[in-house]
Amino acid sequence: MRALAALSRFVGNTFAYWVLIFAILAFFQPGWFVGLKGAIVPLLGLVMFGMGLTLKLEDFAEVARHPWRVALGVAAHFVIMPGVAWVLCQAFHLPPEIAVGVILVGCCPSGTSSNVMTWLARGDLALSVAIAAVTTLLAPLLTPALIWLLASAWLPVSFMELFWSILQVVLLPIVLGVLAQRLLGQRVQHAVEVLPLVSVVSIVIIVTAVVAASQAKIAESGLLIMAVVMLHNSFGYLLGYFTGRLFKLPLAQRKSLALEVGMQNSGLGAALASAHFSPLAAVPSALFSVWHNISGALLSTYFRRMEDPAEQKLEIQRGHD
Repeated sequence: MRALAALSRFVGNTFAYWVLIFAILAFFQPGWFVGLKGAIVPLLGLVMFGMGLTLKLEDFAEVARHPWRVALGVAAHFVIMPGVAWVLCQAFHLPPEIAVGVILVGCCPSGTSSNVMTWLARGDLALSVAIAAVTTLLAPLLTPALIWLLASAWLPVSFMELFWSILQVVLLPIVLGVLAQRLLGQRVQHAVEVLPLVSVVSIVIIVTAVVAASQAKIAESGLLIMAVVMLHNSFGYLLGYFTGRLFKLPLAQRKSLALEVGMQNSGLGAALASAHFSPLAAVPSALFSVWHNISGALLSTYFRRMEDPAEQKLEIQRGHD
């Protein structure tokens, strides 16, 4: 079990590489992975069940301690990312299926790896966990409402169908995970240790299934989609950080806000696009999944070196005392 936990930690720490390697493999050998499409929704449910297993009441303590900071993060996430997605779709005159895919990933809750990136960046982990948890729990209502509001101009969108899908693949598995944790107590600890491995394998399979199903379309317009995805993610980080600065948050909270706004649950985007639209609409989510893990790791490394001038001044004063 110890060896499996060590393997899980290693795979979790090298997440971005596995997603990238298998996405490239699926592009050049789509036949190997095209049959995995049916596994997208169950695997996302498994990732969300894992989130439920690790969710604790303490994760929501930050909501009680600093409710306005959490509310600011949640509002910034659901305003900035859908808004930037819509602007990019208009600016690049994207075809309907790709436009819906970009808006879809923009309307998803915070990404599953944003908490890890916040920890690496020396951000406020408690705030990051609270924002991720609250955006995920609000997703069944806000995600379909925003998709319906912003994407209906390109393709027909059914609010109720999206609502039920998110309820089934996000909220229900999280509730079951929380119940399992409550009923089984310490016995779920072994399962929690291998969760990074389960999450990475699940996201890798989701990405490869989407890339394999749309290989021809990616070859045709992949560079355009990738450019839009990179801009979307970068503006998310930038606007998230400056929102924190505008509201005079300390540096650690600004880091958390940037990563929570910029990183999306792209697995959910891919699952919804595959189930309700087309394989092509899932491509922005798949490429986002590859890119935001790379950009998140780069940004957290940069953030790690940043120090708050006020804190530095305090340390200097303590040194003189």
